[in-house]
Amino acid sequence: MRNASRVLVALLVVVMALSLGACKSSGSKVQAPSPAPTPVPTPAPEAVSEEVVYEPVTETIVSEQVTEELPDDLVQLNAQGYLEDAFFDTDRYDLTPAAREGLAKNAAWLQRHATISILVEGHCDERNTREYNLALGERRSRAVQEYLVLLGIPAQRIQIISYGEESPFSYGNNESAWQLNRRAHFVIVAR
Repeated sequence: MRNASRVLVALLVVVMALSLGACKSSGSKVQAPSPAPTPVPTPAPEAVSEEVVYEPVTETIVSEQVTEELPDDLVQLNAQGYLEDAFFDTDRYDLTPAAREGLAKNAAWLQRHATISILVEGHCDERNTREYNLALGERRSRAVQEYLVLLGIPAQRIQIISYGEESPFSYGNNESAWQLNRRAHFVIVAR
């Protein structure tokens, strides 16, 4: 039995030595033959033609001209009502479909008048604390700013401020007055 286990161990040592020797690389590698280059067909002399290049034609491109004259005075410019306010639901700062539609019109006007800079004022009704309304007014003005930027107006042209409940549009103490006060109001600040 001892002899059988010695023979088995010896046999295992030989098999392992052979398998390790087979794994060793011999150092010389056989490279596959490189593919033969494909010949490039040359066109027959009669198939080559010369391209005639003419002088470039200059054509004046007429850009879309702004036909409406804007007042030079900012007070008069703001009094014209070129930009419409965006209105919000109670205690909300997300844009309603009607607000988005109005903002799209405002963005189109601002794109036609690329030198105009605006201030977006966030306003609230009087039904919450002063601090709450200031924060809500800021969220409203920021939502409008972000939407205008999404529509292609550069952020550098849009400033924001919150007045909360401090500057109401309507002084009533009912829903119709409160609805008018929940808004983002536009002020043109530079031409």
